Amino acid sequence: MATNNSQDRQNKLVNPQHNPTVATLLSIIPGLGQAYNKRFLKGAALFILFAAFVIAMMEFISSGLQGLVTLGDIPREDDSRVFLSNGILSLIFTAFFLSFYILNLQDAYKDAKRIQLGWKVPNIREGFRNAWDTGFPYLLVGPGLFLLIFVVVFPLLFMVFLAFTNYNLYNAPPRNLLEWVGFQNFYDLFTINEWRNTFINVLSWTLIWTFVATTLQIALAMFLAILVNDPRVRFKKLIRTVFILPWAVPAFVTIIIFSAMFNDNFGAINLQIIEPLFNTRIPWLQDPLWTRVALITIQVWLGFPFVYALFTGVLQGISSDWYEAADIDGANRWQKFRNITFPHLMFATAPLLIMQYSFNFNNFNIIYLFNQGGPAVRGQTAGGSDILISWIYGLTFENQQFNMAAAISIILGLLVATFAFFQFRRSRSFKEEGTF
Repeated sequence: MATNNSQDRQNKLVNPQHNPTVATLLSIIPGLGQAYNKRFLKGAALFILFAAFVIAMMEFISSGLQGLVTLGDIPREDDSRVFLSNGILSLIFTAFFLSFYILNLQDAYKDAKRIQLGWKVPNIREGFRNAWDTGFPYLLVGPGLFLLIFVVVFPLLFMVFLAFTNYNLYNAPPRNLLEWVGFQNFYDLFTINEWRNTFINVLSWTLIWTFVATTLQIALAMFLAILVNDPRVRFKKLIRTVFILPWAVPAFVTIIIFSAMFNDNFGAINLQIIEPLFNTRIPWLQDPLWTRVALITIQVWLGFPFVYALFTGVLQGISSDWYEAADIDGANRWQKFRNITFPHLMFATAPLLIMQYSFNFNNFNIIYLFNQGGPAVRGQTAGGSDILISWIYGLTFENQQFNMAAAISIILGLLVATFAFFQFRRSRSFKEEGTF
């Protein structure tokens, strides 16, 4: 049976002498495979482009890759940061070259296969039109991809590479040369007491901050949205406008105002509320616990209007027939909320709610603007209210511990990416079918 199928395929070949394997092997020198397929203009263009790239970039790539290995040889003359940057650029250009080289091999093979099956090679005009139709979407995407690589990917790679060097305040180029230290920074992070204790404390607070602040703002928004959506509530437009007002005020303005209100000495919260009622003052900016309570309170105030707007829109889209059917079945308020309202809200807004958790996990603005991550904690390189992102900022711009900041950034990125990946996959809004 297998022999008969093979013979049938051979009989269908219009041009069996044209060998795709030969075309692929010839394309080891870009353009020759296309010439073998009688696409001479295309082959000449590919050969010229690849030859120009090799002539113009080969010296830069070879020196860049060599510098990436050594990171310089002469202190005070060689800047390891420049060698590292050139090495990363060399890797990017090499990846470009290899990608187009593989596409060149695939193109020669596919064209040869099509010629075997009777495909006629188009003339120059038809070939140009086909290339334009096929490549036009890539032409539009190209500038954005170029910017993405050099504005996002390049800095990320630079940060990743720094995590495996000894770049810090006491070993900074160009006075000193950087050296590759492997996973030493990650090892120090989990073995040296100061680093380990700080990392565990900051990570614990970051997780608590993310879960408590985000969950409270979602719960408050859901409660208010359901309450205002009740048919018995009047002046709905006015109430909704008032609830959305905190969202309209720039966040940094609100944070600065709250920072003054929570001031230990002259803040309105202590002077006008806490002291008259309890005859004491709370050290909002001096005690880590109270600082964290203040931060969670401020974040709930800042975050609930957006979620409230989402929930309000979803609630107005739920058909009243669902509730009428539930009333006929004798369902109480809690049963209607659990089986109708809550599933609808979660199904429609789950991805955006997950983004709220991810945003608060990296919410640098409120932590830094309120108290710069303070107050200071003895035996730690981070403040009492620092989360991972603000700790990284302090290590980078205040302590110049670039290597440790880069290592922590990698861990932070992996945590956020893992959380987002699994949560998005589990959300019902990303599944084809779902039942309430």
